[in-house]
Amino acid sequence: MSADVGALALARSFLFLPADRLDRLPKGLASGAHALILDLEDAVAPDHKAGARDALVRLWPTLNARIRSRLLLRINASSTTWHADDAAVLSELQGLGAVMPAKVEAPADLLRLFAAFPARRWLPLIESAEGLAQIDAIARVPGVMRLAFGHLDFQADLGMACDSDEAELAPVRFAFVMASRRAGIATPVDGVTTALQDNERLNADARRARRFGFGARLCIHPAQVAAVNATLGPSDEQRAWALRVLAAAATQGDGAFRFEGAMVDAPVLARARRFVQDTNPQENA
Repeated sequence: MSADVGALALARSFLFLPADRLDRLPKGLASGAHALILDLEDAVAPDHKAGARDALVRLWPTLNARIRSRLLLRINASSTTWHADDAAVLSELQGLGAVMPAKVEAPADLLRLFAAFPARRWLPLIESAEGLAQIDAIARVPGVMRLAFGHLDFQADLGMACDSDEAELAPVRFAFVMASRRAGIATPVDGVTTALQDNERLNADARRARRFGFGARLCIHPAQVAAVNATLGPSDEQRAWALRVLAAAATQGDGAFRFEGAMVDAPVLARARRFVQDTNPQENA
């Protein structure tokens, strides 16, 4: 992954917004979410999808470039009757941050989109056993910036009945992180917490995501954003440590050195740089 990764590659919170409720966009933008996903898939009833696309095209010229760069569009899966019309809308959405194709199961699902829109960035949702089987190839498709885990659909696809800790999904989450690292793309995005009134569950889910190496989570309500941002981001103590380490490194020569009772080498410096870079993803837009 290049040093100029952009705000979406560093974003910790992705908030869903139904594409047929664009009146909620100001509230979503004010929520503190690093990115908003305008959803043409599950959040929009079949008979509302065409109207949602039209409304989005009408709204787009009124949005400034910074807002556009914070937005993603989730489009229906390539196997659906709505996919072609969803994809066609992309030609009208200049400056869109990224596209989130639903239920990606093979590189071909993305390669067709890439051929039509080579300048777009993609954040594919992997939500099935077949998608998991193809995860390395999907991660390496040109333009893919991150992977996202649709863990609810994944459980349904496999007939799973996970407990709240979702221990059964540990191998799957590990596969996402490994595939992202092998492909040299940004850290993956974990799924949603459906319990809107359970802050303990939300915090536990966010801590689990961080332990596994996920860099972000999907959110379904603005009230979830602050906790996700705080848990997945560096703490004040980590940021302060990182700044001290990097300041000390600037006075050192090549190689490892001792600092505050611990050895600092290349991996430690890389961690410190990530903490500093991850302070405010929007500043890296």
